[in-house]
Amino acid sequence: MSGTVTIEDLQTAPRRVRKERNAKFLLLFTALISVVISIVLVFSLFSEAWDFIVGIDWASTWSEGWYPRRGLYDVKTLFVATLITTGIAMAVAGPIGLAAAIYLSEYASSRTRAFIKPVLEILAGVPSVVLGFFALFFIAPEIIGRLNEDASAGSLAAAGVGVGLLTIPLVASVSEDAMKAVPLDLREAGAGLGARKSVISSRVVFPAAISGIVASFIVATSRAIGETMVVFIAGGAADSAGYTHSAFEGSLTMTAAMASLASGTDQVKGEGLTFQSLFFVGLLLFAITFMLNMVADRFVRRVQERY
Repeated sequence: MSGTVTIEDLQTAPRRVRKERNAKFLLLFTALISVVISIVLVFSLFSEAWDFIVGIDWASTWSEGWYPRRGLYDVKTLFVATLITTGIAMAVAGPIGLAAAIYLSEYASSRTRAFIKPVLEILAGVPSVVLGFFALFFIAPEIIGRLNEDASAGSLAAAGVGVGLLTIPLVASVSEDAMKAVPLDLREAGAGLGARKSVISSRVVFPAAISGIVASFIVATSRAIGETMVVFIAGGAADSAGYTHSAFEGSLTMTAAMASLASGTDQVKGEGLTFQSLFFVGLLLFAITFMLNMVADRFVRRVQERY
């Protein structure tokens, strides 16, 4: 004699319940792994950075340059260089990436999109070391050198343009996805009112996708701040740098300073303030990107439109 099997019977079947419980624990475990890794990362950075903080002569952090092997740790040199490079990178990647996203989302035919999207993906896949040498041997002399004849062979401007090229695909891809997520009904409503394509893109699609567009800029900014090889190769400085606020001179960003200390024939050993300065700069980088993401998250939540 067979009876009717209900949804409740299936949901409460012992084997099914056991599988659901195991899947839940597995997913919880994988989620906790990322949390644990983040905690360990912060702890390792902070423990070494704290030794640097308590052992440093703070007068040396306001010198006229970053010369760690001489005991001069002018953090503002690294911060200003990072700010200049990131600003130039976003000035390049922001408009170009956003324009590409608008074109791909609103204007491009399927055949054109099928051609341009892989090109952007190829650009995103170019190794940063290759782009670093491209910035040093092409962007620096052919673009920056023509803009300013007194520019250094390697400069923050050349590094910033190189990082900007590297982050264009991020802005374009994430922004296009955000615009594609805007319901078609909104576009049709604008067209029904007689609005032109440009008006629909700027007055309807762009405001509706603003949260995703802001997210793309934040991701690209974080990528630019954390980029190492391009600024290390094309930034125009080796293991130390004097303070400068000119984009046409060479200097060290935070990531380039860490790379220069951790590499080379005279790399620092695992002890002393010079070694611990690596972790101090790394902790500053972590704090900057963390606060940037927090501000962006608050902004996105405030302006986000839900459909």
